[in-house]
Amino acid sequence: MNFLPTEEQRLAVEGFNRFLETKLRPIVQRYQPDKLIEKERMLEIFQLMLPYGMGGNGIIAEKHGGMGMPWLTYALMYEQLARVSGDVAISLLIQQLGAYSLEVCSNDAMRDKYLPRMLRAEIIACSGISEPGVGSNVAEVTCRAKQDGDHYVVTGEKTWISNGHYSDFCMVVVRTSDDGAKGLSMILVDRAEHGYESRNIDKLGLNSTSTAQLFFDGVRVPAGNMLIAPGAGLKSTLVLFEKARPMVGLTSVGIAQAALDKAVAYAKERRQHGKPIGAHQLIQGMLAEAAIELDAAKLLVYRAFNLIDHGVRCEVESAMAKCYATEIAVDVASKAVQIHGGNGITKDFGVELLFRNARMMTIPDGTTEIQKLIIGRALTGLNAFS
Repeated sequence: MNFLPTEEQRLAVEGFNRFLETKLRPIVQRYQPDKLIEKERMLEIFQLMLPYGMGGNGIIAEKHGGMGMPWLTYALMYEQLARVSGDVAISLLIQQLGAYSLEVCSNDAMRDKYLPRMLRAEIIACSGISEPGVGSNVAEVTCRAKQDGDHYVVTGEKTWISNGHYSDFCMVVVRTSDDGAKGLSMILVDRAEHGYESRNIDKLGLNSTSTAQLFFDGVRVPAGNMLIAPGAGLKSTLVLFEKARPMVGLTSVGIAQAALDKAVAYAKERRQHGKPIGAHQLIQGMLAEAAIELDAAKLLVYRAFNLIDHGVRCEVESAMAKCYATEIAVDVASKAVQIHGGNGITKDFGVELLFRNARMMTIPDGTTEIQKLIIGRALTGLNAFS
């Protein structure tokens, strides 16, 4: 792997960074620390980012209306977005993966109906996997889609759904039969056409973006809204995780970078015992440890995206990237709080928010413990899940 960005990548990141600092940062600062960005404003943000390939259109092939950006190039730019706003980054992550799911699904009619509007940032998607009693083990999904003539009747609840309250439609993992993992499918439910309810969830952090419960109460959906062949829901979800997990890791990298930037700036300005605190050995040691962890996390994440660009399955590499990056982000943000001392635990300096946001990231798309089980299974050939 070549660790030097190409000239094209460097220019893309530089241009996007100028946009982030001059246009996006002033917008998101008005919503910090914990005010929800309204759906209309989030769509506006997506639309502003479209020219850079960062409004949901980046990795989508040109033949489908996207920019055909390599995953690694997209990752380099996404990292900068997460540095400025983890909340917007999470919403974009779900939007981009939703567009990708439509692009690769086997239902041309659904792709043609929804993907163009997503690529213009006119509508917002979400993915419905987790349930109140179902988290990491997707095979246990209970939300039911019962066939009734040329329709399916969807009944159940989904929770911890990013973009859920914003969503115009949800790609719902449902149970279409009782045949275990083989009984899972994925169907597109349109809020306006078919109807579902949502309730936003207050969280430890990342409260400027939507995480919600979704309720499907006997919702009638045309059979033509099945996105993939019935019974292929689990396989499709697991393949998507390979892309989602390093993206979550990269979100953590951006949050950690923001925390380290604040810590370095503060260490150079704050004076104690007659000199800047950054001139004290213990502070320099903390900053060095944070920088090393952050660089190691970046390399793991970049490797995963490089493999994805080369069409190589990378379940283990994605798990490693997600596991390590999310955990070190907590440590880096914690060090930033410590370096700020008493100021670090106030809301005025921003590091307490970065710590809360970082702590959120070890849980979604498979907890740290789940990632370790995936890695352990690959090392031993023994399955700890059963």
